[in-house]
Amino acid sequence: MTLADLIRGRGPIKKIGVLGMGYVGIPAAALFADASQFSHVYGFQRDSPSSGYKIAMLNRGESPLKGEEPGLEDLLKKVVGAGKFACTPDFSKIAGLDAVTLSIQTPFANKDDLIPDFSALYEGIRNVGKYLRPGMLVVLESTITPGTTEGPARQMLEEESGLVAGKDFALAHAPERVMVGRLLRNIREHDRILGGIDPVSTARATELYSPVLTTGRVIPMSATAAEATKTAENTFRDLQIAAANELALYCEAMGINFYDVRTGIDSLKGEGITRAMLWPGAGVGGHCLTKDTYHLERGVQQLGKDQLDYPAGEPSLFVLARRINDFMPRHMLRLTREGLARVGTPLAGARIALLGWAFLANSDDTRNTPSEPYRDELLAAGAHVTLHDPYVEHAPGITLTPSIDETIRGADAVVVFAGHRQYRSLDPRQVKKLSGKKHPVVVDGRNLIDPDPWIAAGFVYKGIGRGDKNSHPVRD
Repeated sequence: MTLADLIRGRGPIKKIGVLGMGYVGIPAAALFADASQFSHVYGFQRDSPSSGYKIAMLNRGESPLKGEEPGLEDLLKKVVGAGKFACTPDFSKIAGLDAVTLSIQTPFANKDDLIPDFSALYEGIRNVGKYLRPGMLVVLESTITPGTTEGPARQMLEEESGLVAGKDFALAHAPERVMVGRLLRNIREHDRILGGIDPVSTARATELYSPVLTTGRVIPMSATAAEATKTAENTFRDLQIAAANELALYCEAMGINFYDVRTGIDSLKGEGITRAMLWPGAGVGGHCLTKDTYHLERGVQQLGKDQLDYPAGEPSLFVLARRINDFMPRHMLRLTREGLARVGTPLAGARIALLGWAFLANSDDTRNTPSEPYRDELLAAGAHVTLHDPYVEHAPGITLTPSIDETIRGADAVVVFAGHRQYRSLDPRQVKKLSGKKHPVVVDGRNLIDPDPWIAAGFVYKGIGRGDKNSHPVRD
């Protein structure tokens, strides 16, 4: 019996499982559950000390994601109330499902050796393999090194189940393409890359995802091409941000305003002309952009090293871009140190109010936040740091001050690291009063504030890309 025969015997996909209740898995599970074509969705979450709390929250229809996610909690309440979604730590329920997706993080333990930490993903794959039944569909949504679906993932599923991929069960890669703050919209509206290990797997994956797409369409390709697509699209975005960051550093050095230059560049439009630039900033964080370059590099090293034609001895353009973006928190430290020096305050012993621990505006996502290396450098230099973030309730190893006024009180420097909307309305007169300093320093890492009112209030201003303002006269 062929895989196509097994699938026909099963009939349409009705019951779905989603492994990994995070920024990708939760909205995906909710959307699957809301689709009339599907009868029930299980979200699988380990009952661990660090994340087991999600199970009860989700089963009450509450979202564990505390940033601004339009529509997510309402949708969770709807599908839980309708009895179409439940979260469980019982992986044996996989045996009764038609399709299973895995949305599990894949970080790098060490970027230098290009060895990813697939331990959590591999544990999830083996859990699926234990309960895999003929005719089921398994889809990897996690961002992975090109070659993983056809390689180790397939091997582990076959070892655990005793079944054969492409003969007894369908296997595909469908990379997530979401941004925190617009999760539901992205899943519905973005085109869906689907890479099956064979045409039958691709067709079954298309059946799974089509009901949740609104304006998005399915783009079929091979599993390895789908893996490369996801890693490459994030690598290119990282490269674009690095280009903006490097130009911002150039503009600072030349004493000009990056944002004027960007406006001028962006104004050149016409057929075949694309000059739009991304924005510079205090650093790039998150789970994807900080690692996907290394997945792409690892993929070519494993699958095409002997075939790669590239200038001898030249470093990877993509890895260089990654290093530029990793450098930006250190540049923020330099701006902070220079600002304090202008008023005769050494960094050692200075009180720094750090605004923003999440890496993304209006989000609670702190994964690989650039605020962390900046904070660590400050502490190593002997500075005192107070932290504020309106969306982050707690984070391992740090103390957050709930009140922004208390965070700023007595500060020698106020440093904006996240573009949260709450920081746009800061009043320089009130901030100066809270600081108690004649000439406090403000460092803007997200171009969030208008420098002129702050300078007029007596602040020493420093900003990414603001070469036109960074050496301004200090006003009494």
